[in-house]
Amino acid sequence: MRDFTTRLLVLLPLLLAPGAEEWCAAAEPSALRMIRVEYPRDGSIFPPDMEAPSVEWFEAGDPAGSWRIQIAFADGSAPLQVSATGDRVKLGEIDARCVSNTNRLPALTPHQAALRTWKPDAATWAAIQEHSVEKPAAVTITRFSGGKPAAQGVVRIQTSRDPVGAPIFYRDVPLMPSELQPGIIKPLEPKLLPYLAWRLRYVDEPASRLVLTGMHTCANCHSFSKDGQTLGLDLDGPHNDKGLYAIVPVRQQTSIRNEDVISWKTFRKQMEPGKRIGFMSQVSPDGRFVATTTEVQYYVANFTDYRFLQVFYPTRGILAWYNRADGQVRALPGADDPRLVQSNAVWSPDGQYLVFLRAQATESYPKGRKMAEFPNDPNEVQIQYDLYRIPFHDGAGGKAEAIRGASGNGMSNSFPKISPDGRWLVFVKSRNGQLMRPDGKLYIVPAGGGEARLMNCNTELMNSWHSFSPNGRWMVFSSKSRSPYTQMFLTHIDENGNDSPPILIENSTAANRAVNIPEFANIPKGGLDHIDAPAAEFYRLYDLAFELTEKGQNEAAIAGWQRALQLDPGDARARTNLGGLYLRQGRLETAAAEFRRALEAKPESVEARNNLGLVLLQTGRLEQAAREFQQSLELDPQSMEALVNLGGVYLMQRNYRAAVGTLRTAMRLEPGRLPVLGNLAWLLATCPDSSARNGAEAVALAEKAAELSHRQDPILLDGLGAAYAEAGRFQEAVRAGAEALRLAEERKDEEMVAAVKARIALYRSGRAYRESN
Repeated sequence: MRDFTTRLLVLLPLLLAPGAEEWCAAAEPSALRMIRVEYPRDGSIFPPDMEAPSVEWFEAGDPAGSWRIQIAFADGSAPLQVSATGDRVKLGEIDARCVSNTNRLPALTPHQAALRTWKPDAATWAAIQEHSVEKPAAVTITRFSGGKPAAQGVVRIQTSRDPVGAPIFYRDVPLMPSELQPGIIKPLEPKLLPYLAWRLRYVDEPASRLVLTGMHTCANCHSFSKDGQTLGLDLDGPHNDKGLYAIVPVRQQTSIRNEDVISWKTFRKQMEPGKRIGFMSQVSPDGRFVATTTEVQYYVANFTDYRFLQVFYPTRGILAWYNRADGQVRALPGADDPRLVQSNAVWSPDGQYLVFLRAQATESYPKGRKMAEFPNDPNEVQIQYDLYRIPFHDGAGGKAEAIRGASGNGMSNSFPKISPDGRWLVFVKSRNGQLMRPDGKLYIVPAGGGEARLMNCNTELMNSWHSFSPNGRWMVFSSKSRSPYTQMFLTHIDENGNDSPPILIENSTAANRAVNIPEFANIPKGGLDHIDAPAAEFYRLYDLAFELTEKGQNEAAIAGWQRALQLDPGDARARTNLGGLYLRQGRLETAAAEFRRALEAKPESVEARNNLGLVLLQTGRLEQAAREFQQSLELDPQSMEALVNLGGVYLMQRNYRAAVGTLRTAMRLEPGRLPVLGNLAWLLATCPDSSARNGAEAVALAEKAAELSHRQDPILLDGLGAAYAEAGRFQEAVRAGAEALRLAEERKDEEMVAAVKARIALYRSGRAYRESN
């Protein structure tokens, strides 16, 4: 009896449809097998501006036959009826470049291989959409065998009045983890970075538009202003500099230029190489500010399993914001506690407040803890975030308050996004960490806090990276439910926060590539056709020139810097590096010209100003050189190069007391810096100005320098001998001189050998070095 009732309910849409009597007469409900429509899910809502979906169904035993699709409408319109061949599900195109021994080609599961599919043509889909706005349409699939209905299934779908109205901008990535060295795994080998692509998808088009690819640097975490006129994205610079961020005006032909790039390192002078300085940055709705996480530490574990190849989340950090008007980066009061991790800030639609994740800070890599080998491995550093809300107040910040329903629930709450009307907050809940979690589920809660509801759109595996359409009625998100190669889905959200089952955005990329960071952008068609990135190409040329410089291939390096400067003539760093090579070759005036051009482009460049001072010093223009070094110290009072060089000027000017004072300042900044210790020791021991000499201090400094160099530097040992002699400790002076002599002879430095021998003779006669001058 139960079986008959189920089948009768399946037939009900056809029985109610006008003109269905003749078709139903041939059907015998009690004999029909069950067809299960697997996609779209029952109750799915489609936008009016979307391409037709592929309908997929399953029947146990996978019997052969022919299929008829009937669409019945509840608005009184005549039903549609079409024949279908029941084609098999297809995987899609393969990008041959992205096939490697660390991934696998996508393959259908046995269940997926048994699915049948049908895609409405344009006219049929237009009719379905037209007549399914007020009430759902019933799509009934019937298999015929021997001319009679043999199996049947039905799904109800509806068309929303709300268009999507905007494209989705996303990164298109290969999943090709690389173990470059034993135990050193990278999500993508650096030479494969040009395989990354960025696409724009209008859902009413059958495929995505490629707008950017071929970059030799990594870029990610993009965001847009509310009007779609400003794009921001993290951009890795030369030497894997992870402190850069591009803020770019969006045009039909958009260009990421060097002058569009800022450095988060200007905030408290965070100069640690390779450290992620700005993290999960977001452009404000009006495009005036950027919120970021800085002073950040994070836990990262990379895996060779391409399906989930990385775990990545912050363990410490504060919120900061960049003001485009004055170019300054400042901490946000109320979210700048170094004892916490405060990260992933997103703006309210009016820019008046931010929502961010917060937890107690923890060590990223506790001593003795084994690294995770897969996502949700118990060896992961455990951290559960809560979501907080804080006023922005034009950067003044305020008190951060936990959001009820998205905090204190024993889970990790992350990746908040606020609806454009400001009413709703959607976030990811998982057991640990954030982003790309296999167990990640989407929840919705009132933006001011309340009861959080599990969303209907969730799939079975990983739900994250969500973004609202500009009109607030659609949300895109990522999932691995259908393939290890991440795909993106849509859901409709009504004014009461009710969402619909997930809709696949088909044909977003090749079947063996993954959708990453889908973000709605308020850009009209024709508003963004192409992005070029001369800044990224400049960084590639910069790294090549720098590598040649490091190898000492001066002429090739000079040509390399010149090529880079053809792309960006105003880059002060490249100008300074080119000038440094000319300085190394003794081409002093040519070098000075490059340093001056660097200072024209960037007057605050300490390196260029210091190098210009060196040229002036070497050409005898001591007063001018001193001014350059002094200006360098005004810009950066802790510049060791400027302090040491200014001390050298004072020595040449015989201003010994000023030289000693300058070198002492340098030593206080870096007590273990050998050149400073050695020079100061020499000066204190041998200075012609007796008021500046200090034998005891000279000995202490020279001994420290010798020990720090493991007594392997002949210059420092020579200085130690001079200091001992000044203190009257001539036997020790002779021994230190002998050590220096041995090393100088080993290095075949004939000039130094002669000088040290002369000094040893002085010490044996009971005289100090200064007494010979």
